[in-house]
Amino acid sequence: MKKILITGGTGTVGRSFIKKYYDDYEFYSISRNETAIADLKRAFPKVNCYIGDIRDLDHMTNLFFKISPDIVIHAAAVKHINLAEENPTSAIEVNILGSLNVAKASIRASVPITVGISTDKACNPDSVYGYTKKMMESMFMQYHNQETKFVSTRFANVANSNGSVIPFWLSESDKGNPLKLTDPEMNRLMFSRNDAAELIWMAIASAMAPLSNSFVLCKIMKNVNMLELANMIGNGDVEVVGKRPGEKLNETLISKGELPYTHISDEGYVFISPEINEDSNSLEEEHSSANAECMTTKEMKDLVWTK
Repeated sequence: MKKILITGGTGTVGRSFIKKYYDDYEFYSISRNETAIADLKRAFPKVNCYIGDIRDLDHMTNLFFKISPDIVIHAAAVKHINLAEENPTSAIEVNILGSLNVAKASIRASVPITVGISTDKACNPDSVYGYTKKMMESMFMQYHNQETKFVSTRFANVANSNGSVIPFWLSESDKGNPLKLTDPEMNRLMFSRNDAAELIWMAIASAMAPLSNSFVLCKIMKNVNMLELANMIGNGDVEVVGKRPGEKLNETLISKGELPYTHISDEGYVFISPEINEDSNSLEEEHSSANAECMTTKEMKDLVWTK
């Protein structure tokens, strides 16, 4: 059974992957949060948990040698836009220098495949968080070689993730409070935690191919208008409070400039590679919340209330 080590394994992405593939791999998690580690261990007793900080290269290298993983999923990060804007030094230390430490530890320990978890904010970035994730994508492409492969997955918004708006809105609705919305014109690409786990698995499977190149893997997603979502959850009791620093009304998952480098699969997965795709199966237009197909009310309900 292959060993998978997840940095930030106590977070939504790590837990979702562990839940879906619990019996298929031997799992290891590295996290700083002791309470979250205890929760993860109770939910998934077979997971091997370590306390660690990706900013500590020596400790990361030691753990990578000790565990000797077949696959590393790098999910640890400062993830919230407003916190990154207010604390840029911490965001850089964790998301850029910490990611560099993970890459160095993977190379030193000869890890066959390392998958970085990126975000749509890395596409045409204009926030601290987006820039840090764009740097991670670029570093992983640079470090890629056939002995230690580095690829990334670029997520949109994962519904019901830790700290995301949906759990907050559900809690506020239960209390009878109005739901705070930054802007009624705000749209977001969204997918489920199960979809996120499958995207990571597809990246792993694709990286296993002989002589595979580095890539950033995305998936064609549907758009959710945040006012419609808030009205559905809060029964129309919505308060508009204004955009936060770094927020956009629409977010792009794959930019116009990246189109020549894309390869789209029959299943709707899009690979962005370092080299221009000479075939005819490239994405024809950028993929963003402004031009994506909109979710139906049923799809939004399934996204919110399906655990």
